[in-house]
Amino acid sequence: MREFFLNLPTYIFWILYAYIILSIIVVILLENRNPAKSLVWVLVLIFLPVVGVIFYAFVGQDYRRRKIISKKSLHRLNLHLETDFYRNREQEKNDLPIGVKRTINLLEKNAEAPIYGQNKIDIFTSGRETFEAIFADIESAMEHIHVEFYIIEPDEIGYRFRDLLIKKSKEGIRVRLIYDHLGSFGLKKSFLQPLKDAGVFAHAFLPATYIGFSKVNYRNHRKLIVVDGKIGYTGGINVADRYIKGNRLGLWRDTQVRLEGAAVHGLQNSFLIDWYFVSQKLITDAKYYPKPKVFTDLQNLVQVVCSGPDTDFENVMQGIISLITSAQKYIYIHTPYFLPTESILSALQIASLCGVEVRLMLPEKSDTPLAQMATKSYLRQVLEAGVRVFFYKKAFLHSKAIVSDDLVSTVGTSNMDFRSYEQNFELNAFIYDKTTAITLRKAFEKDLEQCCEITLNGWIRRKKKERLKDSFARLFSPLL
Repeated sequence: MREFFLNLPTYIFWILYAYIILSIIVVILLENRNPAKSLVWVLVLIFLPVVGVIFYAFVGQDYRRRKIISKKSLHRLNLHLETDFYRNREQEKNDLPIGVKRTINLLEKNAEAPIYGQNKIDIFTSGRETFEAIFADIESAMEHIHVEFYIIEPDEIGYRFRDLLIKKSKEGIRVRLIYDHLGSFGLKKSFLQPLKDAGVFAHAFLPATYIGFSKVNYRNHRKLIVVDGKIGYTGGINVADRYIKGNRLGLWRDTQVRLEGAAVHGLQNSFLIDWYFVSQKLITDAKYYPKPKVFTDLQNLVQVVCSGPDTDFENVMQGIISLITSAQKYIYIHTPYFLPTESILSALQIASLCGVEVRLMLPEKSDTPLAQMATKSYLRQVLEAGVRVFFYKKAFLHSKAIVSDDLVSTVGTSNMDFRSYEQNFELNAFIYDKTTAITLRKAFEKDLEQCCEITLNGWIRRKKKERLKDSFARLFSPLL
């Protein structure tokens, strides 16, 4: 009996632990996830005592059905849009191929993404020209500046960016800033306090100090700037010197889109919804949605598509699948990481096997070695289907751009990986415009000059040790 009481704390611990494990397993089963993922989590919880529970708490919970951000902000913001301007787009849609119309209809329904027509669209493919344009537009701001970035580095370009925001705030311009708490973890009080002292409203997205660690796996990967509700930017570029000066990987190659016209309202809507989440202040003033300039000589359509744990569907991924399966001639893809979901992988294989020219460009060197190893484990499957794969050798390819048939393209923040499609808050502009598509195709073809193509025969002859290492890394694809 004495031994029983001595061991009682241990017995209580294991009883409570078993109860926690069973409760988590019940939650996982009720969420009706992918069976393979559910089974993996059950095995982790059973065979990794304590560690498994901690691991699940950090990266295992599914918040998509629990809605991190309330939808009410979206609907209330929509009340202030110039609704007449977004109607009567059926004629422009009818002029497009049936597959493209299906993509538009999909994104209207799954992402509630309006169609914005007759915009001015500029594509930037270097960091220097991107930041020159951004700084010039911010300098010209007359009413407000909204900024949202995953990473803001406290380096030369970061301080230039910060000091410009401070300058504009002191001029009386309303400046709001959202930065991801984990992505911009290097930002210290010495960097942020001068912003706040100057009147800039700055908030971290999902700070661990506030939410604990249960949502640490869900990061805001969006990058956008809105100036006066009239000019907007999105794409893959963060605020960091590596886009101007390079780093150990060389000069980072990225793609950014600048928008003028009605499509800027889509970026504004995304920012103000995120602002409501980080500040609990719902901004619905019509001045943030000024009547857009109509570029009557430009025939294009744009949809601004957000995706993340706050959406009912994996909007960006579904849009990209539709884009891939609708391609008739070619589809060219830039992505820094290739860890595709099964549906993306199948879409690429099917498109290639149907005779569509599918080209996939990846960086030869990566900032994330484990992700690079996992990426390599998927390449045989696409090569066997006839997809042409190229390694960009010049520096680090960070661009997230897809173009198809000289007509459809998407530029945004989403990588072609599990994290972007299933866990991160992302934003992509889907653009239906010949001029933009041709610009992106030519940029891709120019990048090919800095690439080497890998072949199926050469790839399957790699050393077994290397292939095994890549396959092991693949097990962690959903977490990378």
